[in-house]
Amino acid sequence: MGLTVSELTDMIQAVGKVIEDNKAFLTELDSAIGDADHGINMAKGFHAVKEKLPTLADADAGTVLKTVGMTLVSTVGGASGPLYGTAFLRAGMKIGNKEELLAVDLDLGLVAALEGIKQRGRAEPGDKTIVDALQPAVMALKESLNAGKTATEALGAAVTAAEDGVEYTKGIIARKGRASYLGERSLGHQDPGATSTYLMLRTMQEFLARRT
Repeated sequence: MGLTVSELTDMIQAVGKVIEDNKAFLTELDSAIGDADHGINMAKGFHAVKEKLPTLADADAGTVLKTVGMTLVSTVGGASGPLYGTAFLRAGMKIGNKEELLAVDLDLGLVAALEGIKQRGRAEPGDKTIVDALQPAVMALKESLNAGKTATEALGAAVTAAEDGVEYTKGIIARKGRASYLGERSLGHQDPGATSTYLMLRTMQEFLARRT
């Protein structure tokens, strides 16, 4: 893969843009089963990240990711800030002071992100959360890399798995967060967090595809 730190920051900028572009959509999803603020809060967080990234020109990959995580924790309201912030922090800690990221680092970073989200949110598959998109994506990525696929191809498999995970959330009852208060009324609605996870992964894959 050979992703430089400069390219990593460009990828994060692209992720922020897709969140901003889908702010209204994510907020609409959240209005059905949550506080109607997921898109608004996430866009606010990534706007703060956008302002922070130029100060990291000489930083290593781990520092960039940890800074993104800390920025999201401090600026994103609700549950999303701690969850996504933890994901980036854990990924940064796992990757460390590398100047170039390989496919194995993508795998290590996403596994660490998933573990962080599960621990912080105490969520498991089937709870109608981010995990329902991210866990199958991480599994698909690892299987593809083990099969000799490129990082772009493996991330493509992860995106497909995440999209299936978003669809899966429509048919289950929420067991975490504000949506859990609705009980069976949460059926038929896709989870906003799973959706934003899918959008992020899709943007990462598209970025790598353009690059190659």
